[in-house]
Amino acid sequence: MSNQIELHHKTLFGHPIGLFVLFFTELWERFSYYGMRAILVLYLVSETGGDNPGMGWSDGSAIALYGWYTMFVYLATIPGGILADRFLGQRKSVMVGGLLLCFGHGILAVEALWTFYTGLTFIVLGVGCLKGNISTMVGGLYGDKDIDKRDMGFYIFYMGINVGAAVSAILVGYVGEVYNWHYGFGLAGVGMLIGQFVYWKGQKYLVHVGNKIELDKTDNESSNLFLQIFKKSNSLIGFSLTALLGVYLGYSGDWSYGLLLIGIAFAVGFAIVVYNDGNKIEKDRILVTYLAFLIVIVFWGAFEQAGGLMNLYASQKTDLALGSFMVPASWFQSANATYILIFATLVGSFWIWWKKRGYEHSSIFKMAVGVIIMGLGFSFMSLASNEVSYNAAGEITQKSAMYWLMLAYLFHTIGELCASPVALSFITKLAPARWGAFMMGAYFAATGLGNKVAGLIGENASEAGDFWTFTGITIFCTIFGVLVILIIKPLKRLVHNAE
Repeated sequence: MSNQIELHHKTLFGHPIGLFVLFFTELWERFSYYGMRAILVLYLVSETGGDNPGMGWSDGSAIALYGWYTMFVYLATIPGGILADRFLGQRKSVMVGGLLLCFGHGILAVEALWTFYTGLTFIVLGVGCLKGNISTMVGGLYGDKDIDKRDMGFYIFYMGINVGAAVSAILVGYVGEVYNWHYGFGLAGVGMLIGQFVYWKGQKYLVHVGNKIELDKTDNESSNLFLQIFKKSNSLIGFSLTALLGVYLGYSGDWSYGLLLIGIAFAVGFAIVVYNDGNKIEKDRILVTYLAFLIVIVFWGAFEQAGGLMNLYASQKTDLALGSFMVPASWFQSANATYILIFATLVGSFWIWWKKRGYEHSSIFKMAVGVIIMGLGFSFMSLASNEVSYNAAGEITQKSAMYWLMLAYLFHTIGELCASPVALSFITKLAPARWGAFMMGAYFAATGLGNKVAGLIGENASEAGDFWTFTGITIFCTIFGVLVILIIKPLKRLVHNAE
């Protein structure tokens, strides 16, 4: 036991060694996820009779499935958080999630229709168990007084995410797009196996973090969240109104979104149960956390056009010729992650300089600024869409230049660096410890809803047109971010000096 305790306290570059175990685990998990994501929509729209046959779907159908899939990937973090909080603890839940992901990516490598949907299901379940819980473990490596060090720890962790994403889009994208889509899916699975091995071997540095919190008798009596929804009027009303709206949509002929809203009704009920469970200060902080979730939905609803609409735009409407070499469209999926590796330190240093000058530097402010900057990136896509020309038959006669995409991804990246790592740290600061994994799961569920919003926008882009789709995103994100900045002062009072 003494040897284990000694391992707990070992550091590397001033941070717990456990951070770097989680860093490399997440690196390879993101390698598998983003590698598969880079080719998913391209595989779906690829012709069934080509040299590298795909599914032959329409653009709208492919983006729709992409939206549903990426939404469920992140929504699954809510049951993943409950599993960790109430049964396994975060550390064991991450292990289970990694195993499920290995199965999912391995199944996708097999060329059959049943394996496609089965593999996606396993990946949804695996990410649900792993994603929110591993992020919560990063926060758990640091004490309450190590605020600045914890923020830097999340930046380091975030770098691991993007090393994996940058490399995977190039390697998996090239193998899948040029040789065989299923070879690409298989390569993503190899990355997940490496990540699972790293996590297994690094357990000795993590035995003190992510363990199940033992509940006292009162907590055990209230641990059934489903029943708790119906014990207080506010949670019952919130659940009922959302569920009834879902039933209305279903009977109006759209059961896919009706069932989605019924599922969200449980999330609304759970959210109110968590709020009811807090004292005065915790309730104020939880309210701010829920506003942060709204910002997250807006941010990712725009940002996640990358894997769907912008991925297809790169493939179909961008001039990919670089001399005699044709750039694979999937390679643009590495632009965001590569920019993060280049600019993460610069953006972090800027905020430190900004803080020393005495300017506003709260997490909510940074998130709002991130939404605005990211939204402005779509203005370059508006300009790109004006370069595309069509003949009378509707065929493309002139495509837009690649640099428009690179400029758009640059602004998206700067916006992400302002918003996303700060949001992760912000949740761990505000969430009550007994609800830590659930709240992190709720954060990623908000990310999932943002992904679904992105899918809805992408599905309707053909009707609205590229120019008005991209311009509309720019205008909405700018106005939304400014409105959040205008209410910063009352929001800061509600966090009660948590930062």
